[in-house]
Amino acid sequence: MIIEDICYELSPLSLHGLACGNKNNAIVLCLHGWLDNAASFLPLMTELDDKRVIAVDWPGHGLSSHRSEDAHYHFIDYVYDLVSLFEFNNWENIDIVAHSMGGMIATAFAAAFPEKVNSLTLLDSIGFISVEAKQTTAQLRQGMLSRLKAKNKKKSIHTTQQSAINARVAVSDLHYADAELIVNRGLIEHDNGFLWRSDSRLRNASPYRLTLAQAEQFIHDIDIPIQLISGDKGMDMVTQGIKHFGPLFKQFRVHQLCGGHHVHMEQAKATAKLITTFLDNND
Repeated sequence: MIIEDICYELSPLSLHGLACGNKNNAIVLCLHGWLDNAASFLPLMTELDDKRVIAVDWPGHGLSSHRSEDAHYHFIDYVYDLVSLFEFNNWENIDIVAHSMGGMIATAFAAAFPEKVNSLTLLDSIGFISVEAKQTTAQLRQGMLSRLKAKNKKKSIHTTQQSAINARVAVSDLHYADAELIVNRGLIEHDNGFLWRSDSRLRNASPYRLTLAQAEQFIHDIDIPIQLISGDKGMDMVTQGIKHFGPLFKQFRVHQLCGGHHVHMEQAKATAKLITTFLDNND
């Protein structure tokens, strides 16, 4: 199946991505996680051969625009990026497949805009990162100091692509071949080697977090079918989230596959089969 490069001009941002499949088929929108990019869905995309599969790079990731110098990467702003994308394309009732941070964004979007989402498949992601209300001030301080510290920090240069891939493998549970897909899309050639394309501000600590009550409210307000596909060696917060957030969904099912946080890359065929069955049952 041919993989196409795509771009949506959502002034002032350009959202780049990858797509495959017949343009007349039903759309499956794929949303990646923090510091990943659309290439994290390449193993999965070609397995969903009866769909029009679209994977976008979030702002600050992959080939997409960075936010302006006076802006930052607030969680809620990603929800607006998704609203803008749907408005640009006049999309309604779309099936979404979302990994990690992308799953959190998609969950909030589905709660606020239920008419735009037909179903949501979460990949090793459930609920939201939240803090107790009493931590609000400390979180704000941490976020502001993080911005100051990062202001003049320069990006590290890798002399080879292999060096960058190895660096990504070292801080994740990604297999080399899967890391290679993500890293190759996330690098830009420099005079002395390779730099990360991603915006350095993505690493700044968030100045605020949802409280648990706010996180629960989002999930209470979701009426669409939700399925979670997790890895048996995935993130601990997903295992805990299934127990806490799972019962709050009105329509919810869980599947576990052998794999880690990027289980959709490790087990692309099995993941695609679960997604296809889920979508067929919710047509």
